[in-house]
Amino acid sequence: SPLLGDDCAAIPDGEGYLLLAAEGMMPFLVEAEPWFAGWCGIMVNVSDIYAMGGRPIAVVDTLWSQSVELSQALLEGMRAAAQAYQVPIVGGHTNGHSPYNALSVAILGRADRLITSFNARPGDCLLMAIDPRGQMHPKYPFWNAATKADPVRLREDLAILPQLAEQGLCDAGKDISMGGMIGTALMLLETSGWGATLNLDAIPPLADCPLEKWLTCFPSYGFLLSVRPEKVEPVQALFHDRQLRCEVVGTVQPTSQLILQSGAESVMFWDLSREPLTGFKHTNG
Repeated sequence: SPLLGDDCAAIPDGEGYLLLAAEGMMPFLVEAEPWFAGWCGIMVNVSDIYAMGGRPIAVVDTLWSQSVELSQALLEGMRAAAQAYQVPIVGGHTNGHSPYNALSVAILGRADRLITSFNARPGDCLLMAIDPRGQMHPKYPFWNAATKADPVRLREDLAILPQLAEQGLCDAGKDISMGGMIGTALMLLETSGWGATLNLDAIPPLADCPLEKWLTCFPSYGFLLSVRPEKVEPVQALFHDRQLRCEVVGTVQPTSQLILQSGAESVMFWDLSREPLTGFKHTNG
């Protein structure tokens, strides 16, 4: 079964899996933009469930604040996201007399078949799936294609992921998170035990967003999938049919190195055999 390093813990249950995940919000975001922090607490957990081929069931939260009044914006952000993603908040713990403000959210989901971080194989095509219909946050490295989007569209776009798993089109991948595209690729490669070549010129561009910023930002809808070559076209079609971008940006290699390419130039960005990233490593052979 999947080990540490996946987007969720996958717990065998009957013919499928229960998925369990949790996220803590960055303190500066909780302080500066509590509504947005509340929204993100739900959104990132929902994304983790879908990234593993699952569907969310419910969330709980732990909210500490210096007063009940100061917690209202956090609660309103969580409520708005829970309604948008149709995931109920069913409980948790609240402290309105804390010396600081903090938020963490946990989620339960279920999957029939898994997309995991451990299944990338040499020869796989790496696909980057994103929603270009958003804008960069003015203060933080976050591509926001969620808070102003139609909720039905949000849910139907995410439903592609369990469809991929259940149809046997994809069994390896991760959601693109705070490590950005490059960091997410490294995490996927480390847990799978391989290297890769990434073609920076193939990464779907965003309007008015420099490549350097795009490579390191956290998209509200972004997934890096490792797909067998013969299944690339049907995978892409599911995203393209919903006006989402899904492009081949690299290939998994039987090495320990992540190579970045652009034009005729290439650079060895990271060698996982010499410098582990997380330490969650799969041993091949």
